[in-house]
Amino acid sequence: MERPIGIFDSGIGGLTVAKAISRILPNERFIYFGDTAHLPYGDKSNEAILKYSKGISKFLIANNCKTIVIACNTASAVSYEYLRDKYAGNVPIINVIDPIVEAVAENGTHKKIGLIATKATVKSGVYQEKINRRNPEISMAVLPTPLLAPMIEEGFSKDKISKTVIENYLSNPVFEGIDSLILGCTHYVLIKDEINDFFNGKVTLYDSTDIVAHKILDVFESENLMSDKKKADNHFYVSDITEGFQESTSRFYGDKIKLEHLKL
Repeated sequence: MERPIGIFDSGIGGLTVAKAISRILPNERFIYFGDTAHLPYGDKSNEAILKYSKGISKFLIANNCKTIVIACNTASAVSYEYLRDKYAGNVPIINVIDPIVEAVAENGTHKKIGLIATKATVKSGVYQEKINRRNPEISMAVLPTPLLAPMIEEGFSKDKISKTVIENYLSNPVFEGIDSLILGCTHYVLIKDEINDFFNGKVTLYDSTDIVAHKILDVFESENLMSDKKKADNHFYVSDITEGFQESTSRFYGDKIKLEHLKL
């Protein structure tokens, strides 16, 4: 089915998910919208996040998208159920939380799982509730890490600054004895190696990139939504554009792309 995938995030962190989708579903094209005018979502009210999500989804649906991917943990926690119900029977809505929860549940060996995420994602309790429902024997160690996303957005990764901030968060006693860690923000993929180094490779790390892309693949195969051939280019929109955003895209997406300014 030659219609685009719609992907949105509070900024450009969701480009990590977009890149995974591009790699695992090479025949698919997508429209990406980064709401850079309102980032970060992590410190916004639920009402504001839902309002932004509604507007962006309306734009993506109007552009004939065959599915919507909420490539933001905060928006997934706040807006997923509303969007799922609103567009039920129209297009599948895929968030970045449920595929990770499913992967954790399928593993079946975890006893204590850590979670690092924005304040809004942690406050929502969505990971805790969903994992506990599937396996009440798993304990969770949860910590909001509000400095990580803006640090990564500004280009501070793989240096002394990022190492200090990461170590400060991960050395928190709450994480003692964890066997796995959920990276509850699409930005955190860019510091995954540093996080892995902190734990000396002994903690299983879950992020939303390949896991979400494979979820989309499963949905497309079951609902006959696969494209046979990519017939047009991807489009990348942001609600506010700066030179810094354009420079950052290559870190998140891996290739040079052009951002288009679009105010909804």
